[in-house]
Amino acid sequence: MDKSTEKSSIYNDLESMDTLTLLTNINKEDQKVAQAVEKELKKIEALVDSVYQNMILGGRLFYIGAGTSGRLGIVDASECPPTFGIEHGIVIGLIAGGDGAIKKAVEFAEDDINQGWIDLKKHDITQIDSVIGIAASGTTPYVLGALKMCKQNNILTASISCNKETPISAISDHSIEAIVGPEFVTGSTRMKSGTAQKLILNMLSTSLMIKLGRVKGNKMVDMQLSNHKLVERGIKMIVDETNLKHQDAETLLLETGSVRNAINKYKNG
Repeated sequence: MDKSTEKSSIYNDLESMDTLTLLTNINKEDQKVAQAVEKELKKIEALVDSVYQNMILGGRLFYIGAGTSGRLGIVDASECPPTFGIEHGIVIGLIAGGDGAIKKAVEFAEDDINQGWIDLKKHDITQIDSVIGIAASGTTPYVLGALKMCKQNNILTASISCNKETPISAISDHSIEAIVGPEFVTGSTRMKSGTAQKLILNMLSTSLMIKLGRVKGNKMVDMQLSNHKLVERGIKMIVDETNLKHQDAETLLLETGSVRNAINKYKNG
């Protein structure tokens, strides 16, 4: 398999570049990422629709990866409850090496082909759940093994990689391959590859939450009121929707606990 993620950077002598030149060249490479993701939109659409069908039946969404890929999945999963008000455990991120690997790399954890499935089984995974493997290379054993076992157990699978015709693509029901090309620093897939994965995860979770009714108009009406900034944002949403005064909107929001509940109470008298 030809791994574009491992090809030598098109830039050389990076240490001799001044700061602005470094930043300019990194930015040039970053601009290629959105274009690579755009080419995969139809595949992302099909994945969203398939996962949605499972989620309306009560299924969960799992992200599984190693290193940067695993961390990106955990970030996306962890942001769903506060942003969209869903329960913890509906979108779940798993990383090779366990929670300790979120902050500090666990050596060789990604090379265990059995551990991914073991980690999924700890969550009592079922056939209405969906599993998305994230691996820039498309070859990570931890992810590959998990997807193979999901396939054997008739669980919906998908993959996000940054190389063509990868092993994880070959065994996935839905394969997304964002080909971003060589990294600015050769092999540093936390850069363009990581950015592409982040963009795709944003699309997946946001689209799913909208389809599941967690957004009204363009507002996060079910967000958790976990700090003063979010309370103020919620008050503004209510004011915009109801024309209530700020103080009345605040009282209603704190009484009902969410923007959605506040607006519904106002409209229903």
